[in-house]
Amino acid sequence: MRNKKIMKLTKGPSKIKLRAPWEIDLLRKANAIVAEVLQLVKENVCPGVSAWDLNKIAEELVIKRGARPAFKGYRGYPFSLCVSVNEEVVHGLPLKEKVLKEGDIVSFDFGAIYDGYYGDAALTVAVGRVSEEAERLMKVTEEALYKGIEKARVGNRVQDISFAVQQFVEKHGFNVIRDFVGHGIGENLHEPPEVPNFGRRGKGPRLMAGMVIAIEPMVVTGSHEIEILADGWTAVTKDRGLAAHYEHSVVITAKGPEILSKI
Repeated sequence: MRNKKIMKLTKGPSKIKLRAPWEIDLLRKANAIVAEVLQLVKENVCPGVSAWDLNKIAEELVIKRGARPAFKGYRGYPFSLCVSVNEEVVHGLPLKEKVLKEGDIVSFDFGAIYDGYYGDAALTVAVGRVSEEAERLMKVTEEALYKGIEKARVGNRVQDISFAVQQFVEKHGFNVIRDFVGHGIGENLHEPPEVPNFGRRGKGPRLMAGMVIAIEPMVVTGSHEIEILADGWTAVTKDRGLAAHYEHSVVITAKGPEILSKI
C-alpha cells in the first residue's frame, strides 16, 4: 500500500464513473459499517492498549456486519486496520508491540467491502492528554477536510477541493502531505479521479452528480516530505514531525455533498 492512494489507479478503471442510485445505496451501507468500526475503535483508545488489539476489534465488527475488511490482503497488506502513531502519516502496522501511551496521537484508516462496494474513512484520536500543538493539528486537519467537502459540488473542479484544503492548512502554519492523495471509490478501493490536498482552483476534472470520492487531508507540523520505514509500509514524516489524517467518502449530488462515512 505504499503510495496506495496513487498506485491503485494504474490497475483500476481508467474513467470516472457516475453511480446509479442503487450503487450509492450500497456505498452508504459500506461506509456506515466503516463509520461504526472507527467509532468503536475510537472508544477503545486509551493508554496501554495495543494497535494489535484495536485491529482485532475492527476486524471482528466488520465481519459481524456482513462485510469484509478492504485493506487486508490489498497489495499484500496483512492487517485490517492502519494504525499510525505520532510521526507516522499513513499505513502504520497494528503490531502487538505498538502500545499507545499518554500524549500520543493515533490515526486510524479503515475500509470495508459490502456486496461488492467499498467504504473508506480515517480519523485521528488523542490518547489521554496531548500537547497544544497536537490538539491544534488534529483540529485544523479535521476542519480542512470539511473545507474540502464544502467544495465537492456539481460544476466545481477537483482541485477546487484541493485548493480549499491546502489554503486552510497553510493559513494555520501546517503543511499537507503530497505523496498521497484522495481518490474515487466504488467497486474498487481506489478509482479516478485523484483528489490531491494541494492544487490550483479551476483545475482537474469537472465534478458531476453521481461521483463518489474519498477526500483525505494528511497534515503535518513540519515538512511535507516523507519516507517509508524498513517494514515497507509505514510512511513517516522525514523530520519526524507530528501527522494527522482525516477522511470521508462523499457522494456529489445535485443538492450538494453527502458524507457517506460520517460517524
